[in-house]
Amino acid sequence: MTETQKNPLAESFNALSLIRFAFPSMVMMLFMGLYTIVDTIFVARFVDTNALSSINIVCPVINLIVGLGTMLATGGSAVVAKKMGNGNTEEARSNFTLIVVAGAVIGLLITAAGLFFLDEIIWGLGASEILFPYCRVYLTIQLIFAAFNMMQVLYQNLFVTAGKPTLGLVLAVLAGIANIVFDYVFIVLLQMGIKGAAIGTGIGYMIPTIIGTIFFLMKGSELHFCKPDMDASVLLKSCSNGVSELVSQCSTAVTTFLFNITMMKLLGEDGVAAITVLIYSQFLLTTLYIGFSMGTAPVVSYNYGSENVKQLKKTVRICFSFIAGISIFVFLFSLLGGESIAKVFAENNRNVFEITKNGFSIFSFSFLFSGCNIFSSALFTALSNGKASATISFLRTFGFITVSLLVLPRFLEVTGVWLAVPFAELFTLMLTVYLLCRHRKQYNYF
Repeated sequence: MTETQKNPLAESFNALSLIRFAFPSMVMMLFMGLYTIVDTIFVARFVDTNALSSINIVCPVINLIVGLGTMLATGGSAVVAKKMGNGNTEEARSNFTLIVVAGAVIGLLITAAGLFFLDEIIWGLGASEILFPYCRVYLTIQLIFAAFNMMQVLYQNLFVTAGKPTLGLVLAVLAGIANIVFDYVFIVLLQMGIKGAAIGTGIGYMIPTIIGTIFFLMKGSELHFCKPDMDASVLLKSCSNGVSELVSQCSTAVTTFLFNITMMKLLGEDGVAAITVLIYSQFLLTTLYIGFSMGTAPVVSYNYGSENVKQLKKTVRICFSFIAGISIFVFLFSLLGGESIAKVFAENNRNVFEITKNGFSIFSFSFLFSGCNIFSSALFTALSNGKASATISFLRTFGFITVSLLVLPRFLEVTGVWLAVPFAELFTLMLTVYLLCRHRKQYNYF
């Protein structure tokens, strides 16, 4: 069996085959975004607004878990894929096993620490006396499932590295369907309230974790479990490579808080509701960029590790061309479909609907720039340049948005809030172009 036959990452990709290879990851991320929004709609319509608010209160803890898992997954994927590209298959398997074990241990530690300091965490996140009981129920269950959450994030990335992106897609779809079904059963039929929402989400974490563990134990692919060497440098390298993903998740929690307090001052509760709709919509629409970047990053790492400069340049060129095309599509979809999206969330509140619709007409321009920024961050992660990746991610998701939110609303009021994300993405794009030019001779991707 030749290397190309054995390892799908060794294929000489053209535009169509590369998009086909990344397509399962794109659909997977889009589906995950869809069922996250559906989950929120279930809580808003069939429990109450206090429950929805409580989920937002404890969301930073979930962001931390997902951020740690994604950091380890994306950074570890780059390490493993590079060694596979170098032909060091046994070492790649050992590193892969160590990364998965580390993810499980981190998840268990989060469970233990979180439950021990549960009340302090909830009060520290700003829960009111009314919201505290909801927060306590939801966060307790989420912490119990923390290890499963970590593992499903790890596997979704590492399935791509193992050359099995379709399996990741199938499991994501199954998890999403299960989450929606159990939400309906627990929340609507059994009237379990916010507890039902948390359990349904937890079961959704378990499905890809259990099936993924069985798959990698069966040794059916080149990448599978083995006895790992306890090499701390592998974990440190994985974390440093993928730190931008952790930064992104942590930044999301902070910037959401800033958006909320700014809109509360300007338009009150209706303004907060409107910005919430746009934030969830942004999460859904950027999944296309994230999924494509996730699907193509192992190919970049492999060709970089195998020193196949010709294929590396070809891959990167195809990626940027595709990102440019999909950015225009997402921008037009958001601009033209903003009214319909607003109606889904705010059909019964005319004021929120109008605020949201007006926001989409400005906010949509961010999608023209964000795709290039997201892919470039993933590109540098794939090339084991965690510093450049983290810089792009940090300024895109936190630095420039924070400055924009502190400055623009003072002069432009609500319009300034809507402009904050487009401005942040535009400034990040300028930095991204600079970093791509600065490192092009080092990595030979252009």
